[in-house]
Amino acid sequence: MKLITILGSTGSIGTQTLDIVRDHPDKFKVVGLAAGNNINLLAEQIREFKPEIVAIRDSNKLSELKDAITSVSPQPILLAGEEAICEVASYGEAQSVVTGIVGCAGLLPTIAAIKAKKDIALANKETLIAGGPVVLPLIEKYGVKLLPADSEHSAIFQCLQGVPEGGLRRIILTASGGAFRDLPVEKLASVTVQDALKHPNWSMGQKITIDSATLMNKGLEVIEAHFLFGLDYENIDIVIHPQSIIHSLIELEDTSVLAQLGWADMRLPLLYALSYPDRISTNWKALDLVQVGSLTFREPDHNKYPCMQLAYGAGKAGGCMPAILNAANEQAVALFLQEKITFLDIPRLIELVCDRFSSDNRPNPSLEDILHADSWARKAVLEQVSVLA
Repeated sequence: MKLITILGSTGSIGTQTLDIVRDHPDKFKVVGLAAGNNINLLAEQIREFKPEIVAIRDSNKLSELKDAITSVSPQPILLAGEEAICEVASYGEAQSVVTGIVGCAGLLPTIAAIKAKKDIALANKETLIAGGPVVLPLIEKYGVKLLPADSEHSAIFQCLQGVPEGGLRRIILTASGGAFRDLPVEKLASVTVQDALKHPNWSMGQKITIDSATLMNKGLEVIEAHFLFGLDYENIDIVIHPQSIIHSLIELEDTSVLAQLGWADMRLPLLYALSYPDRISTNWKALDLVQVGSLTFREPDHNKYPCMQLAYGAGKAGGCMPAILNAANEQAVALFLQEKITFLDIPRLIELVCDRFSSDNRPNPSLEDILHADSWARKAVLEQVSVLA
């Protein structure tokens, strides 16, 4: 029985993790839950899984949450606010913490969990993208495992099992191409939020779905792969794979290429992150290659997806630049979802903000440097919106 805590329990990652717990009550037990402001779903989760501690980010909804779970016995510890999320992350006997909070908001709770010597099932890629220079030394210091729980990095991690040290030559990240993979680049100027949210393969939250449409998600994954697996950026490639069956590949020094395949289902990488190094039997639909029929690949169009090159540039610059890129992207995507900017304004804003910061970048940033850069970039995006008008 593994004791787990889930950060972002009402989001896509959180609900799919709880599906796993529901299917395997003999393998996993929930100790803590943390969520943003979805009172109704969080109350349902508390009633079903009976965690010991719960936090909700929106303090104004704490009393409403209390009223919604009066029938639960025993009552969990109920907390509210940003610091409460960190308290849940570090609480009690939980052995593994699933970090499903979207964006850089997941960084401080992840650090709290690491310092409490919890293994991390990492579904929040921004933790390493923005905080890699700080997080990786903490992983080593506290002797915990950092296990990727997103499909691409889980695929790489699975393929690496049994590969000797020094055997990895190249990582190949596969990308679906998002909502606009078959749309001519000249038509992107008129696409709507609703258009961008129609992902052809995956069911995900709004922010990551927009990132998939811009292919920023893949650029961010390049930076994450650099931190997770230690390869230089020149040895991390992206290929468009519309079927989303191969979740990523590795090339070894002898030119052998290994791949991990499966249906587009986030539960699989989540399960492996929680059960590693074991494999747990499931009743999920098995992959049928005859049903798949064919697997195709093509090079990404850099004119269509400028965010990829912005991410490579930020990664190579190092220091706080990945944090700047990530925060600028989060803010720009939020503005697009609010229909305050166009789809093509997203990369324009990110580039403007990265260019503004470049002269102030410094190597080996502290946590305070990273948090300052994150805050600065969000404000800078809002300032730059007027420049685009």
